[in-house]
Amino acid sequence: MNYDLSQEQQMLKDAAHRFLVKECPSTFVRQMAEEESGHNPELWKKMADLGWTGLIFPSEYEGSEASFLDLAVLLYEMGYVCLPGPFLATMEGGLTVLEAGNDFQKKDYLPKVASGEKLMTLAWTEQEGSYAIATRAEFQDTHYLLTGTKLFVPDAHLADTLICVARTKQDGAEEIGLFLVDGKALGVKIKVLPTLSGEKLCEVTFDQVHIPKENRLGRPGQVGAVLDKIFHMAAVAKCAEMCGGAQRVIELVMVQAKERVQFGHPIGSFQAVQHHCANILTFADTSRFMTFQAAWKISQGLDFEKEAAMCKAWVSESHRRLVALAHQVMGGMGFMEEHDLQLYFKRAKTAELAFGDADFHREQVAQKMGL
Repeated sequence: MNYDLSQEQQMLKDAAHRFLVKECPSTFVRQMAEEESGHNPELWKKMADLGWTGLIFPSEYEGSEASFLDLAVLLYEMGYVCLPGPFLATMEGGLTVLEAGNDFQKKDYLPKVASGEKLMTLAWTEQEGSYAIATRAEFQDTHYLLTGTKLFVPDAHLADTLICVARTKQDGAEEIGLFLVDGKALGVKIKVLPTLSGEKLCEVTFDQVHIPKENRLGRPGQVGAVLDKIFHMAAVAKCAEMCGGAQRVIELVMVQAKERVQFGHPIGSFQAVQHHCANILTFADTSRFMTFQAAWKISQGLDFEKEAAMCKAWVSESHRRLVALAHQVMGGMGFMEEHDLQLYFKRAKTAELAFGDADFHREQVAQKMGL
């Protein structure tokens, strides 16, 4: 592939960079981490007015029909400023509806997502922290009764609609289903969990929640393939955020390496610091190339699951090591709350685990290799 951005992608990147640097300074990131909502509706409306919430969706659903690579370019800039809020969770929910929904569901939900009116999230991870589905949806004539608890659901406290992954029965056989759940439905209990980075991950309890049968997403027997695709797309999206964060870390480190003087010389003139900086750049560039390659394959409609798993396995570890090396260059100042580097260190750890850590995705790669 050609790793250069197109003219349109470069324009999107430049415009997003200018907007986010102005609207999302590190003081705003700290403020949102402290607040329970972690969300600023005014900023969300501005992002929607720019067309970002509809970027990836077809024009028939009031989207811009941009590619997944375009979305990755935008997420890169969001990662650069550690943007808080429900953007990635809502895109994950919208893409799930796009992949699994029927015509009525797509027309009902996607224009509202594209306009920024509706926030969504995908409730997948079980109480044990695994993806082995234990939540159950029992069919009773005209509706389902949903029961179970999900953990680490991003921005569930803000979501108008949650898409819950649950085990159900179809013609007497066990299978996995997807269910559209009103975030304020009777029996839905949401608790925001304390997190390292201040990102809003929630515990969601479903207690005999009444779900109309028309709120089931996807045809029987096909949900597994949809979830596999969405999961790997979300992993690449998270990698794009990490790549943007890596660029900001490099900038912070280079200022320190050039301006801090020890023994009469800038610390960047010392070989040990130079090696750290070279390794940081190597991790960052490799991560960016792998991420954009995986995003390009998604955009082209090619098989991408193996590249997505390779990407997440590499970026998860290399980004954490990159930020750790940055702390070596920065010294104790980088650990101070007043310095921005600690924001990226915390994001690196949570992003490492989101949508599967490196070991999880190495196993995915091995399976794709037929092992």
